[in-house]
Amino acid sequence: MLPALDNPIQIGSYRCGKGQPLLFVIGPCVIESHELITQVSGELAELAAKKNLQIVFKSSFDKANRTSGESFRGPGMERGLEILARAREATGLPITTDLHEPSQAEPVAKVCDILQIPAFLARQTDLVEASAQAAAKFGRVINVKKPQFVAPEDMVHAVKKCKSVGCQQVILTDRGTMFGYGRLVNDFRCVPVMHGFGVPVMFDATHSVQMPGGSTTGGNRALVPFLARAAVACGVDAVFLETHPDPDRAMSDGPNQVALADLPGIIHQLVRLRELTLELTADER
Repeated sequence: MLPALDNPIQIGSYRCGKGQPLLFVIGPCVIESHELITQVSGELAELAAKKNLQIVFKSSFDKANRTSGESFRGPGMERGLEILARAREATGLPITTDLHEPSQAEPVAKVCDILQIPAFLARQTDLVEASAQAAAKFGRVINVKKPQFVAPEDMVHAVKKCKSVGCQQVILTDRGTMFGYGRLVNDFRCVPVMHGFGVPVMFDATHSVQMPGGSTTGGNRALVPFLARAAVACGVDAVFLETHPDPDRAMSDGPNQVALADLPGIIHQLVRLRELTLELTADER
C-alpha cells in the first residue's frame, strides 16, 4: 500500500483533486515565439478571470521527442524558461513545461509550478526522481504522463519513485495507449485505476487524438471534445489541451491542437460535466 499523498494538491491558488473544480492545462505545443506565448497566455488569463476557471499555462521549450531530426524543437531551456517566466509574471497564471534530463529539474522548478515528465520518458528513474526532488524542494507539483506502452496499474511505480524522494504532490496523466503501429486508443479504466494510487488524474485530450507515423505525427482535432467529455464523465480531475491561434500553421502537433477560438465552448461543456460528476459522487456517498 502507498503512503498517503496530497489529494487535493495545491498549485498556486488552485486546488486539484478530490471534490475540486476541474483544472485545465492549456497552451501551444511548443514555444514558437515570445509573441505567440504572450498572445495565448493573455487570452487564457482573460478567460480564466471571466469564467472563474483554474487554468495552468503550458508550452514546451524543447520538443526533444521528435520523429524527425529536421522538426522544429523550440528555443531551448534558457530562452524558453525566460519566456515562460514573463508570461507567468504578466498573467498571474501558473506555468508548466516538460523536461527531458535530470539536470533540467532544478532550473525548471524555479520557474514552473508543475514539472511535466513526457510519456516516453516516464520510466527513466533518474529523471523522475530528480524532477520529484526539485518539485518537493520548491513546493511544486510533478505530472507524470503514462507511457503509451505501459498499463495503468504499473504507474504505481512512478508514484512510489516520487514519494521515495519526498514529493507529496503528484499528478498522473493518461494520453492514450498504442493499438498497433499507428493508432492510439483510450481505455478509461485508467482513471479509477490511477485514482487508486491516491493521486489526482489528468486526461491529455489532444495527444490522445494523435496518429503516430511518418516524418511528422498526424491527428484529428475534431475528436478532442468527444474524448475530453468522456474523460470528465469518468472522473478525471484535470484536462490537458494544446491550443494555437492557427493550428494548421503550428510548428508542432498542429493536427491535434484545438483552435484558440474554439476553447471557450469546449471548456464550458467540461465544467458543466465536472459539476454534474461531483454531484453524482456526493449522492452516492
